[in-house]
Amino acid sequence: MCRHAAWLGAPRPLTSLLDDPGHGLLRQSYAPRHQRCGAVNADGFGIGWYDPHHREPVRYRRSVPIWTDANLPALAGAARSGCLIAAVRSATPGMPLEESATAPFTEGRWLLSHNGRVSRDAVRPLAGDREPESACDSAWLAAAVFARLGAGSPLCDAVAAVVVPAGLDDPGARLNLLVTDGDAVVATAWHETLFVHLGEGVLLASEPVDDRPGWEPVPDRHLVLATPDGVRVQPL
Repeated sequence: MCRHAAWLGAPRPLTSLLDDPGHGLLRQSYAPRHQRCGAVNADGFGIGWYDPHHREPVRYRRSVPIWTDANLPALAGAARSGCLIAAVRSATPGMPLEESATAPFTEGRWLLSHNGRVSRDAVRPLAGDREPESACDSAWLAAAVFARLGAGSPLCDAVAAVVVPAGLDDPGARLNLLVTDGDAVVATAWHETLFVHLGEGVLLASEPVDDRPGWEPVPDRHLVLATPDGVRVQPL
C-alpha cells in the first residue's frame, strides 16, 4: 500500500530519497522490506519540493512505475530543497490508476502523501463541501485535511482530526500520512510502518532508505511533528 518519505533539513536533491541511498524509494517500488500489504509499488509515483522563488511547492507526478520514467533522474538530481517529499504507489483495489490519484496532493503551500487505504465512506463526511481532485481514497483524505488547514487549524490538529475519526470508523484503515507546509512535516503511523532518522535533519519514511544506525520505528497510532527545532512524537 505505497511507500513514501520526507526530508526536512539542509537542502539536498530529491535523489537522496529516490536512488542515492541503498534502499531508496526506487528500490522500494519493486523490493520493499517492511510493507505489510502488497509487494510492488508500480502504480505511479510523485515528488514534491519547495523552491524559494515560488510561493507554492513544485510537484511532478506520473501514473507509470517510477523505474520507467527516463526524465526522472535528471529532474530529481536538479531539484534541491530543505523540504522534500516523494511517494511510490500501490493502488488500492478499485481505485483509479491516474496521475490525479497519485501523491503528493497539494493545495496552497501544503503537500500531502498517504501510505495505506481507507473506506471513502469514512472520509467523505470529513471533507465537508471540498471536492477531491480524484475519486481515490487518498484524494478524499487530502481534501479533508486541506479543509481543516484552510480553516486555520495547525498541521498537527488538522491531521489528527482526520486520521482518528477515519481510523475509528474504518477499523481496517491504514493511515500513514506525510503532510508539510515547507517549514514542518507531520507524519502519522496507523496500522503501517513508519520510521524516523535524526542527523543533520529529519528523515521520515515508510521504511529505512538505508542501513545506517539510528533509524527508530514510530509506535502505531502515533503522530510525529518534525520542525527545524527537533522532533515530537505523541499518541493519536
